[in-house]
Amino acid sequence: MPILKRFGLLSDLYSALQLAFWPTLRHIWATPSLIFHPTAISRIFMSYVWTAFGAGIDENNVQLKTSLITKNAYGVVLDIGAGHGHTAKYLDTTRVTKYVALEPNILMHDAIRRTADAAGFSEPSGTLLILACGAEDTTTILTSLGGYQPVDTLVSVLTLCSVPEPQETIKSLTTEVLKPGGQLLFIEHVRNPLPNVAWWQTFWSPLWGLAFDGCRLDRPSHTWIQQVGGWASEELTGTDSEDEEHLFWHRVGKFVKAT
Repeated sequence: MPILKRFGLLSDLYSALQLAFWPTLRHIWATPSLIFHPTAISRIFMSYVWTAFGAGIDENNVQLKTSLITKNAYGVVLDIGAGHGHTAKYLDTTRVTKYVALEPNILMHDAIRRTADAAGFSEPSGTLLILACGAEDTTTILTSLGGYQPVDTLVSVLTLCSVPEPQETIKSLTTEVLKPGGQLLFIEHVRNPLPNVAWWQTFWSPLWGLAFDGCRLDRPSHTWIQQVGGWASEELTGTDSEDEEHLFWHRVGKFVKAT
């Protein structure tokens, strides 16, 4: 594995620090008690990072998201780790009845509202619901939908890398929150199958996660999804022209739950 590929992510870390370090420090200066709440600090930092990079990352994946999400999403859609709500841009309002944005970082909620509103989903109309709980809190998710109402479509875009207790969370979401016959659509960076690349993913994950709200490079999320079982069909692919030695190795999936 070439040295530039091993250390290439340091430039991303540097860019993030340049953009978000001082604004985050100003928050801590204004509210010193934040030093006792590292999760809050991480979310402040991430809010600045995503404001700078989120739109660009979305633009780089327009074709992929259109073919996966626009083509398939229907009914009540739960977007796990919604960020700024970019998924709403790819939802067909003639097929999707409600967009549920799950985002524990409340600093991103205003951006979700703006993006969703532009896409035709709003809270006053009942077509938008924003939840501040984590993906692991399936009880809150279901009760917020109005009495244990499962969803038709689960969407996860670059999110399973950072959810707590990922295997248990994936299982709970797909068995409890997704209705029979429903579908899970995902685009995730996952553990690379090449051992030398996977070693570097694990090596960098603690530092990367510290900067990016717990994100890990080495989770085999696609495999954990398969291991849940109970799927009527599984479609799993990669992304076009992706370097096999890339530290951010992606899998794209459409899994339909058995009825």
